Amino acid sequence: MPSTPADNSAQQTNILVIKLGALGDFIQALGPMRAIRRHHPHAKITLLTTAPFEKMAQQCGYFNTIWIDEKPKLHNIFKWKNLQQKLNTAQFSRIYDLQNNDRSCWYFRLLANPKPEWVGIAKGASHRNTSPDRTKGHAYDGHVQTLGLAGINTITIDTLDWMQGDLTHYDIQNPYILLVPGCAPQHPHKRWPAQKYAEAAKILHQMGFQPVLIGTKDDKEATDLIAQQCPEALNLNGKTSLHQIAALAHNAAAAIGNDTGPMHLIAATGCPSLSLFSGKTNPVKHAPKGDNVTVLQENNLENLETGKVITNLQLRATSASNKSALH
Repeated sequence: MPSTPADNSAQQTNILVIKLGALGDFIQALGPMRAIRRHHPHAKITLLTTAPFEKMAQQCGYFNTIWIDEKPKLHNIFKWKNLQQKLNTAQFSRIYDLQNNDRSCWYFRLLANPKPEWVGIAKGASHRNTSPDRTKGHAYDGHVQTLGLAGINTITIDTLDWMQGDLTHYDIQNPYILLVPGCAPQHPHKRWPAQKYAEAAKILHQMGFQPVLIGTKDDKEATDLIAQQCPEALNLNGKTSLHQIAALAHNAAAAIGNDTGPMHLIAATGCPSLSLFSGKTNPVKHAPKGDNVTVLQENNLENLETGKVITNLQLRATSASNKSALH
Protein backbone atom coordinates (compact mmCIF):
# COMPACT_ATOMS: atom_id res chain seq x y z
CA MET A 1 0.00 0.00 0.00
CA PRO A 2 1.40 3.42 -0.90
CA SER A 3 2.33 5.85 1.82
CA THR A 4 -0.12 8.59 2.68
CA PRO A 5 0.31 12.17 3.88
CA ALA A 6 0.72 12.71 7.59
CA ASP A 7 -2.59 13.22 9.35
CA ASN A 8 -3.36 16.80 10.29
CA SER A 9 -6.75 16.25 11.88
CA ALA A 10 -6.35 19.21 14.20
CA GLN A 11 -6.73 21.46 11.17
CA GLN A 12 -9.79 19.67 9.80
CA THR A 13 -12.71 21.90 10.69
CA ASN A 14 -15.17 21.23 7.85
CA ILE A 15 -15.70 17.54 7.17
CA LEU A 16 -17.91 15.61 4.75
CA VAL A 17 -18.82 11.94 5.18
CA ILE A 18 -20.40 10.08 2.26
CA LYS A 19 -22.62 7.06 2.93
CA LEU A 20 -25.62 6.52 0.68
CA GLY A 21 -26.88 3.02 1.61
CA ALA A 22 -28.05 0.29 1.79
CA LEU A 23 -29.48 -0.55 5.24
CA GLY A 24 -27.01 -3.23 6.29
CA ASP A 25 -24.08 -1.23 4.95
CA PHE A 26 -25.31 1.92 6.67
CA ILE A 27 -25.61 0.10 10.01
CA GLN A 28 -22.06 -1.21 9.65
CA ALA A 29 -20.82 2.30 8.79
CA LEU A 30 -22.18 3.83 12.01
CA GLY A 31 -19.19 2.65 14.05
CA PRO A 32 -16.76 4.28 11.61
CA MET A 33 -18.95 7.42 11.60
CA ARG A 34 -18.75 7.59 15.39
CA ALA A 35 -14.97 7.17 15.18
CA ILE A 36 -14.76 10.05 12.71
CA ARG A 37 -16.73 12.27 15.10
CA ARG A 38 -14.43 11.36 17.99
CA HIS A 39 -11.38 12.05 15.83
CA HIS A 40 -12.74 15.50 14.94
CA PRO A 41 -14.60 16.50 18.13
CA HIS A 42 -14.87 20.21 17.29
CA ALA A 43 -15.35 20.00 13.52
CA LYS A 44 -18.49 20.75 11.57
CA ILE A 45 -19.31 17.35 10.05
CA THR A 46 -21.82 16.95 7.23
CA LEU A 47 -23.22 13.62 6.08
CA LEU A 48 -24.21 13.07 2.46
CA THR A 49 -26.74 10.23 2.43
CA THR A 50 -30.09 9.21 0.95
CA ALA A 51 -33.59 9.89 2.26
CA PRO A 52 -34.21 6.52 4.00
CA PHE A 53 -31.34 7.17 6.41
CA GLU A 54 -31.97 10.84 7.21
CA LYS A 55 -33.75 10.24 10.52
CA MET A 56 -31.16 7.73 11.70
CA ALA A 57 -28.35 10.13 10.78
CA GLN A 58 -30.00 12.95 12.69
CA GLN A 59 -30.60 10.93 15.84
CA CYS A 60 -27.19 9.29 16.11
CA GLY A 61 -25.67 12.68 16.99
CA TYR A 62 -22.51 12.27 14.91
CA PHE A 63 -23.29 15.03 12.39
CA ASN A 64 -23.99 18.73 12.41
CA THR A 65 -25.73 18.73 9.04
CA ILE A 66 -27.41 16.14 6.82
CA TRP A 67 -27.45 16.47 3.04
CA ILE A 68 -29.79 14.28 1.00
CA ASP A 69 -28.29 12.96 -2.20
CA GLU A 70 -30.88 12.66 -4.98
CA LYS A 71 -28.42 10.46 -6.91
CA PRO A 72 -28.97 12.24 -10.23
CA LYS A 73 -29.16 10.21 -13.41
CA LEU A 74 -26.29 10.54 -15.83
CA HIS A 75 -28.30 12.65 -18.30
CA ASN A 76 -29.56 15.15 -15.68
CA ILE A 77 -26.91 17.82 -16.24
CA PHE A 78 -28.79 20.41 -14.17
CA LYS A 79 -28.73 18.28 -10.98
CA TRP A 80 -25.10 17.32 -11.53
CA LYS A 81 -24.17 21.00 -11.80
CA ASN A 82 -26.08 21.78 -8.62
CA LEU A 83 -24.32 19.00 -6.76
CA GLN A 84 -20.94 20.13 -8.04
CA GLN A 85 -21.59 23.69 -6.92
CA LYS A 86 -22.79 22.50 -3.51
CA LEU A 87 -19.71 20.36 -2.94
CA ASN A 88 -17.31 23.09 -3.95
CA THR A 89 -19.06 25.97 -2.22
CA ALA A 90 -18.92 24.13 1.11
CA GLN A 91 -15.09 24.16 1.00
CA PHE A 92 -14.61 20.90 2.86
CA SER A 93 -11.13 20.36 4.24
CA ARG A 94 -11.48 16.56 4.30
CA ILE A 95 -13.96 14.06 2.86
CA TYR A 96 -14.42 10.53 4.15
CA ASP A 97 -15.90 8.26 1.49
CA LEU A 98 -17.67 5.37 3.24
CA GLN A 99 -19.57 4.49 0.06
CA ASN A 100 -16.53 3.75 -2.09
CA ASN A 101 -18.28 2.95 -5.34
CA ASP A 102 -18.27 4.41 -8.84
CA ARG A 103 -20.78 7.12 -7.89
CA SER A 104 -18.87 8.46 -4.89
CA CYS A 105 -15.60 8.30 -6.85
CA TRP A 106 -17.27 10.41 -9.50
CA TYR A 107 -18.11 12.96 -6.81
CA PHE A 108 -14.37 13.24 -6.20
CA ARG A 109 -14.01 14.33 -9.83
CA LEU A 110 -16.56 17.10 -9.31
CA LEU A 111 -14.30 18.82 -6.81
CA ALA A 112 -12.28 21.80 -7.99
CA ASN A 113 -8.50 21.88 -7.67
CA PRO A 114 -6.85 21.99 -5.25
CA LYS A 115 -9.08 19.21 -3.97
CA PRO A 116 -9.72 18.65 -0.25
CA GLU A 117 -8.18 15.64 1.43
CA TRP A 118 -10.11 12.53 0.43
CA VAL A 119 -10.10 9.31 2.42
CA GLY A 120 -11.30 6.45 0.22
CA ILE A 121 -10.54 4.59 -2.99
CA ALA A 122 -10.89 7.38 -5.57
CA LYS A 123 -7.94 7.75 -7.90
CA GLY A 124 -6.03 10.85 -6.84
CA ALA A 125 -7.23 10.72 -3.22
CA SER A 126 -4.81 11.98 -0.57
CA HIS A 127 -5.51 8.92 1.61
CA ARG A 128 -6.21 6.23 -0.98
CA ASN A 129 -6.77 2.60 -0.05
CA THR A 130 -5.50 0.42 -2.89
CA SER A 131 -5.14 -2.76 -0.85
CA PRO A 132 -6.77 -5.86 -2.38
CA ASP A 133 -7.64 -6.90 1.18
CA ARG A 134 -10.16 -4.06 1.49
CA THR A 135 -12.97 -6.02 -0.17
CA LYS A 136 -12.15 -9.52 1.08
CA GLY A 137 -14.36 -9.23 4.15
CA HIS A 138 -17.16 -7.00 5.42
CA ALA A 139 -17.58 -3.42 4.33
CA TYR A 140 -16.98 -2.57 8.01
CA ASP A 141 -13.53 -4.16 7.90
CA GLY A 142 -12.73 -2.18 4.77
CA HIS A 143 -13.72 1.03 6.54
CA VAL A 144 -11.46 0.17 9.48
CA GLN A 145 -8.56 -0.35 7.08
CA THR A 146 -9.23 2.83 5.11
CA LEU A 147 -9.74 5.09 8.12
CA GLY A 148 -6.47 3.82 9.53
CA LEU A 149 -4.74 5.65 6.68
CA ALA A 150 -6.11 8.88 8.14
CA GLY A 151 -5.00 8.14 11.69
CA ILE A 152 -8.35 6.81 12.93
CA ASN A 153 -7.57 3.53 14.64
CA THR A 154 -10.13 3.02 17.41
CA ILE A 155 -13.26 1.78 15.67
CA THR A 156 -15.93 -0.53 17.06
CA ILE A 157 -19.40 -1.62 16.01
CA ASP A 158 -22.02 0.94 17.05
CA THR A 159 -24.39 -0.91 19.39
CA LEU A 160 -27.16 1.60 18.62
CA ASP A 161 -27.92 2.49 22.23
CA TRP A 162 -29.22 5.85 20.97
CA MET A 163 -31.94 4.13 18.91
CA GLN A 164 -35.01 4.10 21.11
CA GLY A 165 -38.54 3.23 20.02
CA ASP A 166 -41.85 3.17 21.88
CA LEU A 167 -43.02 -0.41 22.39
CA THR A 168 -45.63 0.23 25.09
CA HIS A 169 -48.63 -0.39 22.81
CA TYR A 170 -47.45 -3.88 21.81
CA ASP A 171 -48.33 -6.99 23.82
CA ILE A 172 -44.72 -8.07 24.29
CA GLN A 173 -44.12 -10.80 26.84
CA ASN A 174 -40.67 -11.47 28.25
CA PRO A 175 -38.69 -13.43 27.40
CA TYR A 176 -39.15 -13.16 23.65
CA ILE A 177 -37.20 -14.10 20.51
CA LEU A 178 -37.29 -12.16 17.26
CA LEU A 179 -37.98 -14.00 14.01
CA VAL A 180 -37.11 -12.26 10.72
CA PRO A 181 -38.40 -14.61 7.99
CA GLY A 182 -38.22 -12.24 5.03
CA CYS A 183 -35.75 -10.66 2.64
CA ALA A 184 -35.80 -8.73 -0.62
CA PRO A 185 -38.36 -10.38 -2.95
CA GLN A 186 -35.80 -10.62 -5.77
CA HIS A 187 -33.70 -13.02 -3.65
CA PRO A 188 -35.98 -15.97 -2.82
CA HIS A 189 -32.93 -18.21 -2.32
CA LYS A 190 -32.18 -16.23 0.85
CA ARG A 191 -35.40 -17.33 2.54
CA TRP A 192 -35.56 -20.19 5.01
CA PRO A 193 -39.07 -21.58 4.36
CA ALA A 194 -41.86 -19.94 6.32
CA GLN A 195 -43.14 -23.38 7.28
CA LYS A 196 -39.88 -24.08 9.11
CA TYR A 197 -40.03 -20.69 10.84
CA ALA A 198 -43.50 -21.72 12.00
CA GLU A 199 -42.08 -24.99 13.37
CA ALA A 200 -39.34 -23.03 15.15
CA ALA A 201 -41.90 -20.58 16.57
CA LYS A 202 -43.94 -23.42 18.08
CA ILE A 203 -40.83 -24.96 19.65
CA LEU A 204 -39.72 -21.61 21.06
CA HIS A 205 -43.18 -21.04 22.55
CA GLN A 206 -43.04 -24.47 24.19
CA MET A 207 -39.67 -23.48 25.67
CA GLY A 208 -41.23 -20.40 27.27
CA PHE A 209 -40.39 -17.71 24.72
CA GLN A 210 -42.79 -15.45 22.88
CA PRO A 211 -41.95 -15.46 19.15
CA VAL A 212 -42.06 -11.90 17.78
CA LEU A 213 -42.32 -11.61 13.98
CA ILE A 214 -40.63 -8.75 12.12
CA GLY A 215 -41.16 -7.99 8.43
CA THR A 216 -42.41 -5.73 5.67
CA LYS A 217 -45.30 -6.02 3.24
CA ASP A 218 -43.09 -8.22 1.06
CA ASP A 219 -42.88 -10.69 3.96
CA LYS A 220 -46.59 -10.69 4.86
CA GLU A 221 -47.29 -14.11 3.38
CA ALA A 222 -44.52 -15.64 5.49
CA THR A 223 -45.41 -13.88 8.76
CA ASP A 224 -49.13 -14.62 8.30
CA LEU A 225 -48.39 -18.32 7.86
CA ILE A 226 -46.21 -18.38 10.98
CA ALA A 227 -48.82 -16.50 13.03
CA GLN A 228 -51.57 -18.83 11.80
CA GLN A 229 -49.65 -21.94 12.81
CA CYS A 230 -48.34 -20.41 16.05
CA PRO A 231 -51.11 -18.13 17.39
CA GLU A 232 -48.99 -17.32 20.44
CA ALA A 233 -46.55 -15.43 18.21
CA LEU A 234 -46.79 -11.63 18.13
CA ASN A 235 -47.03 -10.59 14.48
CA LEU A 236 -45.53 -7.10 14.07
CA ASN A 237 -45.27 -7.26 10.28
CA GLY A 238 -45.36 -3.73 8.89
CA LYS A 239 -45.77 -2.23 12.36
CA THR A 240 -42.19 -1.48 13.40
CA SER A 241 -39.86 1.38 12.56
CA LEU A 242 -36.12 0.83 12.49
CA HIS A 243 -35.91 2.44 15.93
CA GLN A 244 -38.55 0.06 17.30
CA ILE A 245 -36.68 -2.92 15.84
CA ALA A 246 -33.54 -1.72 17.61
CA ALA A 247 -35.48 -1.32 20.87
CA LEU A 248 -36.85 -4.84 20.49
CA ALA A 249 -33.37 -6.18 19.80
CA HIS A 250 -31.87 -4.52 22.87
CA ASN A 251 -34.18 -6.57 25.10
CA ALA A 252 -34.70 -9.78 23.11
CA ALA A 253 -33.35 -13.11 24.31
CA ALA A 254 -32.19 -13.86 20.74
CA ALA A 255 -33.05 -13.46 17.06
CA ILE A 256 -33.27 -15.80 14.08
CA GLY A 257 -33.35 -14.36 10.58
CA ASN A 258 -32.41 -14.54 6.95
CA ASP A 259 -29.74 -12.54 5.14
CA THR A 260 -31.64 -9.25 5.28
CA GLY A 261 -31.15 -5.66 6.42
CA PRO A 262 -33.03 -5.81 9.76
CA MET A 263 -30.72 -8.61 10.94
CA HIS A 264 -27.75 -6.24 10.56
CA LEU A 265 -29.53 -3.78 12.84
CA ILE A 266 -30.51 -6.47 15.37
CA ALA A 267 -27.01 -8.01 15.48
CA ALA A 268 -25.32 -4.65 15.98
CA THR A 269 -27.16 -4.16 19.29
CA GLY A 270 -25.46 -7.23 20.75
CA CYS A 271 -28.60 -9.36 20.59
CA PRO A 272 -27.57 -13.01 20.10
CA SER A 273 -28.32 -13.42 16.40
CA LEU A 274 -28.56 -16.59 14.34
CA SER A 275 -28.21 -15.63 10.68
CA LEU A 276 -29.25 -18.16 8.01
CA PHE A 277 -27.40 -18.21 4.68
CA SER A 278 -27.81 -20.16 1.49
CA GLY A 279 -24.84 -21.31 -0.55
CA LYS A 280 -25.34 -18.44 -3.01
CA THR A 281 -24.15 -15.76 -0.55
CA ASN A 282 -20.79 -15.46 1.19
CA PRO A 283 -21.25 -14.83 4.94
CA VAL A 284 -17.59 -13.81 5.23
CA LYS A 285 -18.57 -10.66 3.31
CA HIS A 286 -22.25 -10.31 4.12
CA ALA A 287 -23.09 -11.73 7.55
CA PRO A 288 -24.27 -9.26 10.19
CA LYS A 289 -21.67 -7.73 12.48
CA GLY A 290 -22.10 -7.84 16.24
CA ASP A 291 -20.74 -9.21 19.49
CA ASN A 292 -22.87 -12.37 19.36
CA VAL A 293 -23.51 -13.55 15.80
CA THR A 294 -23.80 -17.19 14.71
CA VAL A 295 -24.05 -18.14 11.04
CA LEU A 296 -25.67 -21.29 9.70
CA GLN A 297 -25.13 -21.94 6.00
CA GLU A 298 -26.89 -24.54 3.89
CA ASN A 299 -26.50 -24.73 0.12
CA ASN A 300 -30.29 -24.90 -0.25
CA LEU A 301 -32.07 -23.39 2.75
CA GLU A 302 -35.02 -25.72 2.20
CA ASN A 303 -32.73 -28.48 3.46
CA LEU A 304 -31.85 -26.69 6.72
CA GLU A 305 -33.60 -28.61 9.48
CA THR A 306 -35.53 -26.80 12.21
CA GLY A 307 -33.81 -28.83 14.91
CA LYS A 308 -30.39 -27.69 13.73
CA VAL A 309 -31.50 -24.05 13.90
CA ILE A 310 -32.85 -24.44 17.42
CA THR A 311 -29.73 -26.28 18.55
CA ASN A 312 -27.46 -23.48 17.29
CA LEU A 313 -29.48 -20.68 18.86
CA GLN A 314 -27.60 -18.76 21.55
CA LEU A 315 -29.38 -16.80 24.28
CA ARG A 316 -28.63 -13.77 26.41
CA ALA A 317 -27.16 -14.54 29.82
CA THR A 318 -30.41 -13.36 31.39
CA SER A 319 -32.16 -16.21 29.57
CA ALA A 320 -29.70 -18.87 30.73
CA SER A 321 -32.42 -20.64 32.66
CA ASN A 322 -34.05 -21.58 29.36
CA LYS A 323 -30.83 -22.60 27.65
CA SER A 324 -30.99 -26.24 28.73
CA ALA A 325 -34.12 -26.63 26.61
CA LEU A 326 -32.09 -25.93 23.49
CA HIS A 327 -29.94 -29.05 23.77
